Amino acid sequence: MSKRIGLAVATVFGVGYAPVAPGTFGSAAGLLVWWLLPSSTAVQAAAIVAIFAIGSWGGNVAERHFGRTDPGQVVVDEVMGMLITLFLNPVGWMGAVAGFLLFRIFDVIKPYPANRLEQLHGGIGVMADDAMAAVYANLVLRAALHWVIW
Repeated sequence: MSKRIGLAVATVFGVGYAPVAPGTFGSAAGLLVWWLLPSSTAVQAAAIVAIFAIGSWGGNVAERHFGRTDPGQVVVDEVMGMLITLFLNPVGWMGAVAGFLLFRIFDVIKPYPANRLEQLHGGIGVMADDAMAAVYANLVLRAALHWVIW
């Protein structure tokens, strides 16, 4: 039972089984979660922390199940990454799409130290590299919003 729940969490209820670009689909699921969450800073911060914690557990379960490190089916990290990317950035849907694109770029290229964080053991490594990529995306989005607004 807990294995099924762990895999459901890790794959975001099957989104990670998309036949192509599961990370992109996971990021899209993250946009949906962002849209559904109240705009409260406290609620969004709590959601990020909770998804990091439960995603780390689900990532451990998934790594054991699939027999490899950071399997492609695990997309809960992309959901968390989208929430971090958009956290404290005053955006509507166009800004959210820009954040989506930025996060996908940073998640794929994994600039230092994101590339080192994915080497952490188990589910923590699954989640940590995407968290760092999302911090980069958040900062670039924040700078872009500053230049567009002013």
